[in-house]
Amino acid sequence: MLYRPFIVFTAGYLLLRVTGKKAVSQMHSFDLLYIFVLTNIISTPVEDSKMGKALTYAVIIVIFYKILIRLSLHNKLRWILYERPTVLIRNGDIDRKGLKKVRMPMNELLSHLRVKGFTDTQNIAMATMEETGSISVIPKSEYRPVQPNDLNLRIQKEYVPIPLIMDGQIIYHNLKYLQLEQSWLMNEVGKTGNNVENILLATYSENGKLFIDDNELQNHKNDPYYYEPGKDN
Repeated sequence: MLYRPFIVFTAGYLLLRVTGKKAVSQMHSFDLLYIFVLTNIISTPVEDSKMGKALTYAVIIVIFYKILIRLSLHNKLRWILYERPTVLIRNGDIDRKGLKKVRMPMNELLSHLRVKGFTDTQNIAMATMEETGSISVIPKSEYRPVQPNDLNLRIQKEYVPIPLIMDGQIIYHNLKYLQLEQSWLMNEVGKTGNNVENILLATYSENGKLFIDDNELQNHKNDPYYYEPGKDN
């Protein structure tokens, strides 16, 4: 009762790790079919005693899927394995044939555009449904966001703060990466009067300082910029 589900779950996890990220992100048709088939196969031993045969079939399915992925890298075969993108809007004009092909009603198209931050179809240079079913939107040049390059501005390289404490636990491999000692971290935390266990997030900033976000919310005394919906205000 206990070891069989554990073995099946572990085997399924390892097979998905071998498969790669692509199969569990935005899926193509055979990606989705692969997940369905693999799920059905690896769940069989929970109800049946033929665990060895089921796991063998699962490995074969993974190998077959990996072969299909490798074949899809060739341009000639890619157009057979994958569906082509479908144009939904071109130069501000809605493509009715494209909408009919993907069986998308107008209100759904407008919803996708709002999610992307666009409210007027006339401002769209091209909107397409990609192979994965996601909607990509390219605005007309006069409606796209202004880029620093448009204003001849030189922008500093983006720095990503490095987490050193998350959910009250020290991230030791990040300390090692930054060549920092735990004593330095504890000293910085002590300066703020906090304990590591109470810190939700602490990150290493570009200026070499530690930014700490603890679990406590400040009382903003009815500041309208901190309004929260509901009766708790």
